[in-house]
Amino acid sequence: MTLDTVSLGRTGTKVSELAFGTWRFGREDDDGEVEVGPNRAHKLLDAYADAGGTFIDTADMYGDGRAEEYIGDWLAGRDREDFVVASKIYWPTREDANGRGLNRKHLRQSIDEILSRLGTDYVDVLYTHRWDDDTPAREFMRTLDEFVRDGKVNYLGASTFEPNAWKVAKANEIADKRGYEPFTLSQPRYNVVNREIEGNYLEMCADYDIGVVPWSPLAGGFLTGKYSRDETPPRDSRAASDQQFVDSYLTPENFDALETVEAVAEEVDASPGQVALAWLLHHDQVTAPIVGARTVDQLAENLAAADISLTTEQFARLADAKGE
Repeated sequence: MTLDTVSLGRTGTKVSELAFGTWRFGREDDDGEVEVGPNRAHKLLDAYADAGGTFIDTADMYGDGRAEEYIGDWLAGRDREDFVVASKIYWPTREDANGRGLNRKHLRQSIDEILSRLGTDYVDVLYTHRWDDDTPAREFMRTLDEFVRDGKVNYLGASTFEPNAWKVAKANEIADKRGYEPFTLSQPRYNVVNREIEGNYLEMCADYDIGVVPWSPLAGGFLTGKYSRDETPPRDSRAASDQQFVDSYLTPENFDALETVEAVAEEVDASPGQVALAWLLHHDQVTAPIVGARTVDQLAENLAAADISLTTEQFARLADAKGE
């Protein structure tokens, strides 16, 4: 299969219809074992590129910077211009009072560190990973604008601001008033059972011409169908050790929604996870859902969702199958 190309929100840049998320790269589990090391990371990136994937999503805190290093090493053997690379900025990068957040000092040091790890002169998208209540919006929007003017960043985005639409709107109003680069992309959590952005947040994105690049399209694995309503979660699953996940996802309402996903999956001869991804791919406000994977086989299954066609009736049933 070959992924189709779509516009990156309302910008003139084109990306593949599914982005590849690298949050597992360099991540250590509770036993200190790296979940996806450099060799597997490069195999995953190879498989993604071979399928026509061009949109790579990372963050400076993924694997304490190792994710960006893995990507940088991989890009060194490729044509950088073939790929659209997004990273995020906010979390602590050093142990001092200014070593986190969106203050100017932290932003200026962090962008240079991001570019160094990625081995590139620029990132295509820089997301603010969180809102910073301690830094005036005019300060970080001006600093981010400088990054764009200096050629270090092409576009700006806001990640994980849901459901606070007003914060993104506030930042963009400041940008408009002062002639700064605005947020043109948003990266919220959005999937069949997480609908908190529907309403004000999606309306804000439409009003400000902000493209939506959702994370957690499979609800942390819940929408793959690996969990059953009346059965104990598998011992090696996230639900076995994460009570917050259990409380958030393993609810009667979410299992009702999952049953609809599974019914549509049977109709189109696909897996539940593929149908959950296909629903986002058919959504007229979604630019490119972010998929992740531990193995090449998992990645291939996720990417195959791009080949699934949903009828208008099937899309509507999934849209109505809201969880909590």
